[in-house]
Amino acid sequence: MKTDKSRELFCRSRQVIPGGVNSPVRAFQAVGGDPLFIQRAQGSHITDVDGNTYLDYVCSWGPAILGHAHPRVVEAVQKACADGLSFGAPTRREMILAELIKEAMPSIEKLRLVNSGTEAVMSAIRVARGYTKRDRIIKFKGNYHGHSDGLLVKAGSAALTTAVPDSAGVPRSYTENTLVALYNDRASVQELMEKYGHTVAAIIVEPVAANMGVVLPQPGFLGFLRDITREYGALLIFDEVITGFRLGYGGAQEQYGISPDLTTLGKIIGGGMPLAAYGGKEEIMNQVSPMGHVYQAGTLSGNPAATAAGIATLEILRDHPGYYQELEEKGQQLAQAFRQRGEERGERLQVNQAGSLLCAFHTDRPVLDYDSAVSSDTQEYAAFFRYMLEAGIYMAPSQYEAMFVSVAHTPQEIQQTCQAIREYPKYRR
Repeated sequence: MKTDKSRELFCRSRQVIPGGVNSPVRAFQAVGGDPLFIQRAQGSHITDVDGNTYLDYVCSWGPAILGHAHPRVVEAVQKACADGLSFGAPTRREMILAELIKEAMPSIEKLRLVNSGTEAVMSAIRVARGYTKRDRIIKFKGNYHGHSDGLLVKAGSAALTTAVPDSAGVPRSYTENTLVALYNDRASVQELMEKYGHTVAAIIVEPVAANMGVVLPQPGFLGFLRDITREYGALLIFDEVITGFRLGYGGAQEQYGISPDLTTLGKIIGGGMPLAAYGGKEEIMNQVSPMGHVYQAGTLSGNPAATAAGIATLEILRDHPGYYQELEEKGQQLAQAFRQRGEERGERLQVNQAGSLLCAFHTDRPVLDYDSAVSSDTQEYAAFFRYMLEAGIYMAPSQYEAMFVSVAHTPQEIQQTCQAIREYPKYRR
């Protein structure tokens, strides 16, 4: 595997882009070595500038559920581009995409299109505060909701605390209304609500956490959040930027039978283009300008090329409901390959899988929350990543990201990946 051109581009890129990348995880710092610069992608494969082709399980961090460059999606974008790249005015496509989303997720009665998951969450929080006339929100340790100031936080010295900034440049005053609870820990939520509930605008949660690796909600946890928010008059926000249209056409809320007040979406709804959305009950969303007094705007919101890609993607998924069963089966096969390796070799290995999302943790503790997730041996994962890359399989360059499966992955490719997983030589330092 030659990487001369990637290495050269990375060197040049570092002269003009911080760290040489436009999103930190791409820098390969967690796994060692230099990042690959990708030239093109098709179906289940990506090809770098040196001509190396890899079986891809990053899938652009989730959007490529149909595989890369699906012909119907590409054609839709090309036709849209021929009509113009941006109008700054209403279009038919943005309305059609909104109708498709509403049809798929009944909890969303109205929605607003934006450009990124970060923007969607930031806007949903603002709406929740405007609607409830309260300032505080509760998030969960290890859940990631984008890089807006009020959510880029960590727990303080105690788990139940006002959050402190998790990044330089974030004033403490921006996070003082963010409270941090423990994922899958009802008592931590209960304690915060008993103390602050009358000032809490919303609880925001990844229904299936996918930014500390994949961590599933324990039975009844999401239902508990639904009940306690209603009890205290707060809103429940599901951050489905990753899980929306991936765990099923109706997202995690359909899978778990929970109806949130607000939902944030991204990734798949843009079909690989920059597009996201937030939406929920009509009464709440009517607070958004120009109908209400919660301001949010965006020059490129509802971009015609992005909405064309989103419509094509959602229509394909809607018209092929069997895809989700196929994705579930592929995810199960990969998860079983990890488990088989762990059992046969006596390795410390825990595997969490939800549909086409999965993650293997190198730990002997069941991974139920942030603390158990970070018990994973990240050096072991780095060695595994490098082994898989040499085998022609591209995975997330971080232990704490998900493995994404697409419709384009063939049964033969899944078996090829399972074999590589099982044959991984145990790392010895």
